[in-house]
Amino acid sequence: MKFDDLDSRLRVFETAHDHCALPGLYLVARLDGRNFTRLTKEVHSFERPFDERFRDLMVGTVQHLMQCGFRVRYGYTESDEISLLLDPAEDTFGRKLRKYHSILAGEASAKFSLLLGSMGTFDCRIAQLPRAADVVDYFRWRAEDALRNALNAHCYWLLRTEGATEVGATLQVSGLSTADKHELLFQRGINFNNLPAWQRRGLGIYWRMAEREGFNPVTQQPTQTLRRELHTDFELPVREAYMQFIEGFISE
Repeated sequence: MKFDDLDSRLRVFETAHDHCALPGLYLVARLDGRNFTRLTKEVHSFERPFDERFRDLMVGTVQHLMQCGFRVRYGYTESDEISLLLDPAEDTFGRKLRKYHSILAGEASAKFSLLLGSMGTFDCRIAQLPRAADVVDYFRWRAEDALRNALNAHCYWLLRTEGATEVGATLQVSGLSTADKHELLFQRGINFNNLPAWQRRGLGIYWRMAEREGFNPVTQQPTQTLRRELHTDFELPVREAYMQFIEGFISE
């Protein structure tokens, strides 16, 4: 059989189930670390419940994803997950979802592994959102998840330092209301609301124009230039202000 005939006969098995995102839909990619609980507990000794070294690995990974060939307006990370708001006009690869899934997961895994110095892998899924309001709700949802997870993590690891077993600490925390969890920490000298904002709400990464000093070799004079660069926001706004903040990336 000639190559062209063989190629046309077999390629269909790769592409028969290709799905493309419809034009006009907002695309948000969510990436999650695979087996990161084991990675951060057993393979590497990161500080618990939060470690600035791990945070910076995630920031570096998000920054890479925002510069790897896709137009990304906003990146958000909390714990071991990443969310990316793609430009509504993004049409790389004809919006084929398998391309987005595989490339973003591969890029994230490669960059994180290089930064860490050992292997760490991510999976990827794409949310196709029909309305701008759904995009706002998506990022509000992830921020609320970050808040819940942070409160649980601080309670859990505090109990572990006091001698509770994994099962015991898990059961005790799961049986508490939100108010009781705050009180558990407060009784031990920890005001949850005063903990670093990036632990409680995650952090955002986005493009902005920044003024930078340069030098004109012709005039031999210093110059001021505006450059588009990535900014990491460790103090994200909350509630209505955060919703308006996200709306800004949709309408830009």
